[in-house]
Amino acid sequence: MNWIEQALKRLNTENAVLVTVLATQGSVPREAGTRMLVFAQGEEGTIGGGHLEFQALAHARQMLAGQTAQVTLRQMLGPSLGQCCGGALELSFEKVDANDLPRLSPQLTPSRTPLALFGGGHVGKALVRCLAPLPFAVRWIDSRDEIFPADVPAGVACEHSSPVQAAVADLAPRSRVLIMSFSHAEDLDIVVACLKRLRDKADLPFVGLIGSQTKWATFRHRLEDRGFSEVEISQITCPIGVQGISGKEPEVIAVAVAAQLLQSL
Repeated sequence: MNWIEQALKRLNTENAVLVTVLATQGSVPREAGTRMLVFAQGEEGTIGGGHLEFQALAHARQMLAGQTAQVTLRQMLGPSLGQCCGGALELSFEKVDANDLPRLSPQLTPSRTPLALFGGGHVGKALVRCLAPLPFAVRWIDSRDEIFPADVPAGVACEHSSPVQAAVADLAPRSRVLIMSFSHAEDLDIVVACLKRLRDKADLPFVGLIGSQTKWATFRHRLEDRGFSEVEISQITCPIGVQGISGKEPEVIAVAVAAQLLQSL
């Protein structure tokens, strides 16, 4: 999704053709609504599909050069394109320029799922870099206001909260939550706050806690002592990350957790 800002910036000074996947049938590379901007030199975004996209780029540049006025194409992903997907899709082509920016900006900006990341440590930093181009609106929270780096990716909101668990109360509904603070005590406080919110509102679809099986066993006992039921405690995912990835490097953990979050959408 990082292509959007660059595309809109280029459109300030360059004309382009907006290519949109209007409709799809069967197996296709991208879903309806996918867009890209094609310039005389280069393009931003992708509709995917190898030779399919090659054909779309050629048609868009013919339109830019005034060599065609055809605004839709239907493509079968079969032998004629050297592809065997078996599906079909319809593409639209629209010439655009700087005057179209107010209309295109909201069209190109995707909806993002709110995600609260508690913890600015090594894994937290790796996760922010991994999540930035994905369909999440990241709210990065820590009790230490000096912890956030200067080069935070666009679209990530940094927030100092003390006590850190106080931020749980005003998380956006349907937020995904990741808990990985510098302190197990803080982690537990955040988990408790999330469970209380789930008890009252049931509006946090995924709450993940970083840690080992041993850490989680200790947490389970402490949560039981605080009066949470087995059903309530089972709403916490710990350890986090898709199974089968054993590496413990921050970047490896970040990829495994990002994949798990995408599965939750």
